[in-house]
Amino acid sequence: MKKIYFLAFLLISWNAFAQGLPGLGAGTTPNNRPILHGKNWVAITGKPLAATAGSMIFQQGGNAVDAACAMIAATSTMWDVLSWGGETQALIYNPKTKKVIGINAMGVAPTGATVDFYKSQGMAYPPQFGPLAATTPGTPGGIMTMLAEFGTMSLEQVLKPAMDLAKGYPIEAQTANAIENNKARIKEWPYSKKVFLPHLGEQREAPSAGEIFVQEDLYQTLLKLVEAERAALKAKKSRKEAIYAAYDRFYKGDIAKEIVRGTREQGGLFTESDLANWKVKIEEPLQVNYRGVDVYKLQEWTQGPALLQSLNILENFDLKSMGYNSANYINTVYQAMSLAFADRDFYYGDPAFVKSPMKGLLSKEYAKERAKLIGEINDPKITAGDPYPFQGESNPYLNLLNKNKQTVAALSPEDLKAGLDEKFLADFQSGTTSVQTADAEGWVVSVTPSGGWIPAVIAGNTGVGLSQRMQSFVLDKNLNPYNLPDPGKRPRVTLTPSLAMKDGKPYLAFSVQGGDSQDQNLLQFFLNVVEFDMNVQEAVEAPNFNSYQMQSSFGDHEIRPGAITLREDTPEWIRRDLLRKGYIMDFWNKTSGPITAIWIDWKHGTFWGGASNYGDDYGIAW
Repeated sequence: MKKIYFLAFLLISWNAFAQGLPGLGAGTTPNNRPILHGKNWVAITGKPLAATAGSMIFQQGGNAVDAACAMIAATSTMWDVLSWGGETQALIYNPKTKKVIGINAMGVAPTGATVDFYKSQGMAYPPQFGPLAATTPGTPGGIMTMLAEFGTMSLEQVLKPAMDLAKGYPIEAQTANAIENNKARIKEWPYSKKVFLPHLGEQREAPSAGEIFVQEDLYQTLLKLVEAERAALKAKKSRKEAIYAAYDRFYKGDIAKEIVRGTREQGGLFTESDLANWKVKIEEPLQVNYRGVDVYKLQEWTQGPALLQSLNILENFDLKSMGYNSANYINTVYQAMSLAFADRDFYYGDPAFVKSPMKGLLSKEYAKERAKLIGEINDPKITAGDPYPFQGESNPYLNLLNKNKQTVAALSPEDLKAGLDEKFLADFQSGTTSVQTADAEGWVVSVTPSGGWIPAVIAGNTGVGLSQRMQSFVLDKNLNPYNLPDPGKRPRVTLTPSLAMKDGKPYLAFSVQGGDSQDQNLLQFFLNVVEFDMNVQEAVEAPNFNSYQMQSSFGDHEIRPGAITLREDTPEWIRRDLLRKGYIMDFWNKTSGPITAIWIDWKHGTFWGGASNYGDDYGIAW
């Protein structure tokens, strides 16, 4: 009899969970981590020490932008799947103007980085690693621009935690083991070998977990920035002018010269003018309204608009009635993402070079047409649509779009049954980190910095690890005519911070690491909150599914139509339904993704912070 009662309880609990009912299983129950509650500020990022850096800045009186800058600097110093030569992109809510601002600190292709150059090297895509994978450094400029324009503190104050880390910190196992596992490639680059492998010749040449990891060259580079700021302040320059003096030293002074020298010595293409001519862009983000919530993403040089397109498509369905993570819900959301990401793969690129049809892509009318393609069975041959008529124009690449459709239509049964091998998954879900901050004054910041992950080429004696983001370009215009490399052009990246507003006020800040899975995880997180009434910690821990029916932005840019990763506790009846709907399934212990998020509780004037239990993500609130 006890077994019958227990089984009945399990069925009731799962049904309540699936329907999103409050009280009984409305989200993951219990949470693996506590909700963060704060009255004054919240700081959440990928590593505990970096969250501590943000809390230090808040405790010194800094605002959310100051804290975010300190956290980006700290995570870059800790090689949290990024470095100082990587890229930074952010969304900032400014309570003074009551507007959301986009920060575009993505580096660009250097001089000589063209389709013909890479093809002359026998490459089908720009390489994953090495000096020819590097875009110009963006993160230093991003930090300094955010701080100068929207922060309150000096660069010296904000860089102090990172400088302390560079002088030596106890390295965590994740980074230490990544160095050891990649040491063969690291040894190809002399400056990387000097920094990463302090025990050359020993069985373990990388640092061990808990060992003090020292980066003296990086410390000296950061000190030079502080010295430039001090000199400007001594010359009676303003706080902002002094920060930009440091900016100029990095991009036009002795630091830039050493970055260029060290990169070219190792086979890279950088010139001094590449760094000097690069500028951070402060731009207007893109936005759609989903059931009364305004959702903001960066422009189409990121994959962010794919989340907005997905929301527009899904607005045509009653998701809540389907039940959370039911087979119908998964099938509907999966296909909506497939439609949006097919458009991403063909149309997105740097708008400074070729203007993508974003007005049409983000129109509600186009979304309604795309929604009509969603059926009971998954379509593994979904391709990009034609949004140009929805903005009153003709498609200039219609011939390439038709070729693209023909290529997809010709996929063989073997192509459609391809499994998920380890290398494909590693490339597809290449990580980064995330930063979320908010304060009582009203500033809210969401950042997804990345680039320069291990194994990274370090640029000369600067300690600056270079980005590997060139690999996100394609060399075949039939794949994407908007995302071909040209000097000065930004690749279409996966990095995608998010902000949402409701009733004219900040509502959610959220981002996640994980390559092409980012906007998939963020879409499901957002729906968890808006459709299924989960609190922020429930929503970041809740099981997501990952689709691979989109072109990877990394490595060989592969695609796996119909492939899906689900959490291993997915019930058998849902597995059977998905199998009938045409899915190739893979199961993991954790699928939530390392999501970090802040929900603003206007009723009580407080913040709720969430950091998933997927990885090392960590938050502090007060």
